Amino acid sequence: MIIVEFSIAPLGVSESISRYVAEAIRVLEAEGVKYQLTPMCTIFEVENIEDAFKIIVKAHNAVLKAGAKRVLTSIKIDDRRDVERKMEDKVKSVLDKLKG
Repeated sequence: MIIVEFSIAPLGVSESISRYVAEAIRVLEAEGVKYQLTPMCTIFEVENIEDAFKIIVKAHNAVLKAGAKRVLTSIKIDDRRDVERKMEDKVKSVLDKLKG
């Protein structure tokens, strides 16, 4: 499983960008991927790197289509091949270590 963290920031629009972020999230929902929205970014899971980039391109373009004239997209990809891990597995691993 590939875990992707990305943020899309429209530049020069207004102080509030939530309506643009919502357009990017609509893409994730339409693609049917598991995602987690956070205050600073969005994280999602896919089976392969090609799907990850396809979704990010669609989300990036959705923000442009919503009226942004300039968009800054940042991406982090965790492509671990030795063990199958999901988003919640990574969080659980840290929380387990905090307990003991």
